[in-house]
Amino acid sequence: MAVMARKGLWARRIAMAALVLAIGGLLAALIAAIGSGQGAWHYRSGLTALRYAFYAAIAGGVLALIGLALSRRSGVPGLAARNLIALAVALAFIVYLGLHIRTARSVPAIHDISTDLKDVPQFRALRVREDNLEKIPDLDRPELIAMEPEERWKALHREGYKDFGPVRVPWTVRETVSKAQALAEKRGWEIAHVDPGRGTLEATDTTFFFRFKDDVIVRARKDPQGEGTIVDMRSISRVGGSDVGVNAARIRKFLKDLRQS
Repeated sequence: MAVMARKGLWARRIAMAALVLAIGGLLAALIAAIGSGQGAWHYRSGLTALRYAFYAAIAGGVLALIGLALSRRSGVPGLAARNLIALAVALAFIVYLGLHIRTARSVPAIHDISTDLKDVPQFRALRVREDNLEKIPDLDRPELIAMEPEERWKALHREGYKDFGPVRVPWTVRETVSKAQALAEKRGWEIAHVDPGRGTLEATDTTFFFRFKDDVIVRARKDPQGEGTIVDMRSISRVGGSDVGVNAARIRKFLKDLRQS
């Protein structure tokens, strides 16, 4: 009986630890993100907390697996359910954040994305961050080290986003800008400037959790080869070195929806 009691005690402790680590890790991640977004602390502190919350969730998931095995032998009712809850929460968090980590490692560590690198769309109302090209990674590659920052950025951009380029739409420039504005407003972007004559729209998109602000410009020009309009787009993160692929994803989705509007 004493042995069974000890097994039951350890099984309960492990189940509780699994719940605390799994749910606590998730809550810590949410607090870190929301606090950063509200300006309670620097976003780098929030990202650091997020990393440790991720480790806590992994530990919680491992303990939940151990707890599931022990719960069968302990005979304590309800332990299996507690461990399953901890495991489900841990796995959901790990998979969600793991996908972001995987994306971050698969894209170049840059934060300025454009569909046109030969004639990059230029902001007028919004200001490009002063350190925009100061920390372009060289990956210890001699050919990148020898390049100026702007050329290095373009080289990494071409490698990471080979599919990027302008899109053609059948409308006039003014119609295109109007559709782009409607689409930006539908997304909740903060419109900074619209100039149908120049064929440009500038806006700011704010990410959900950390409230990072990314500046966007849509440029529409008459197609020189026929009717219709050529649309380019550029999206820049205001802070950070790598955008984890967010700007590219935003451009892809926006241009896809614009063509279908």
